Amino acid sequence: MPVGTAGTVKGIRFEELESPDLDARIILGNTYHLWLRPGIDVIKAAGGLHKFIGWDRAMLTDSGGFQVWSLGALRKITEEGTEFRSHVDGSLCFLSPEISMEVQAVLGAEIAMAFDECAPGEATHEEARRSMELTLRWARRSKEAFEKAGRDAGEPQAGMPAIQRQALFGIIQGASHLDLRRESLERTVEIDFDGYAIGGLSVGEEKHLMMEVIQEIAPRMPADKPRYLMGVGTPEDLIEAVARGVDMFDCVLPTRNGRNGQAFTSRGKLNIKNARYTTDEKPLDEACHCSVCRRHSRAFIRHLYQSGEMVASILLTHHNLAFFLDTMKRVRQAIRSDQFANFRREYTEQLNSGLES
Repeated sequence: MPVGTAGTVKGIRFEELESPDLDARIILGNTYHLWLRPGIDVIKAAGGLHKFIGWDRAMLTDSGGFQVWSLGALRKITEEGTEFRSHVDGSLCFLSPEISMEVQAVLGAEIAMAFDECAPGEATHEEARRSMELTLRWARRSKEAFEKAGRDAGEPQAGMPAIQRQALFGIIQGASHLDLRRESLERTVEIDFDGYAIGGLSVGEEKHLMMEVIQEIAPRMPADKPRYLMGVGTPEDLIEAVARGVDMFDCVLPTRNGRNGQAFTSRGKLNIKNARYTTDEKPLDEACHCSVCRRHSRAFIRHLYQSGEMVASILLTHHNLAFFLDTMKRVRQAIRSDQFANFRREYTEQLNSGLES
């Protein structure tokens, strides 16, 4: 899922996301940011987030829990919820499972997330348990508030077919402690959500710890419901997580790195700021068939970037999203044709082969 924090995927128009070049079927919106600005009343008056932003395809909204957690010293977590200072105007705000569900009901994305508390990757066992227990209590409150919000809107969430109603996903926490992760999964599944997410990874822990958690937890997640790995990751992360049973991902890397002059390619990352590309007439990725690679050279895109032209970030963002979305398309094709093991080996070998000089 390309990340659309404030209701837009940075650096690219929806027409491009919908084009055959990218064909993004679902994007992610950020509850915390949209709640603070433009505000829920503005979006409600427009008829929900889809109408407000002009996006007719699927969306997932996160709960706001991670953004509030990332405020660090600016927030105070209690049993009731989280008190924090708005990054927009400094005003005192309060977000709880009930408020998060109310906001996400108004946003109206196809998938909403339960409100959770994220422990840092290096959290001790005691700290991680405390955080996990709070997340579980908040998960129950989230589901109760979610179903109430549906009933109040005249949509009996629990009684409707899944395809006709907003879905709610639960989040598994426990930092890097595998016993806590297993317990969190078991107790979250007992609450009964429409899908399940592995949260609290890619928050500072070492890569091998992240993969250990995924290896331990993903195969144990219900096979008949979506398995979502939040906030991850690089192309190699996606391939390795799929191999361990994950279905869904979101990450800001394609867009953020594009704005900072970095292109993802089939042979690894390319930094367009490097002087070696000044006269390089090859496309960003010779194996890529996106419209940027079909039309523009590395030399031209480097010239645009060095000149401060905004279109450089737009072109790099388009290519990166094309690369990530095409990677996942190829993953689906490989799984359908029972060739994923071969695909994984060949893709990883090529990715590690390095850019040609």
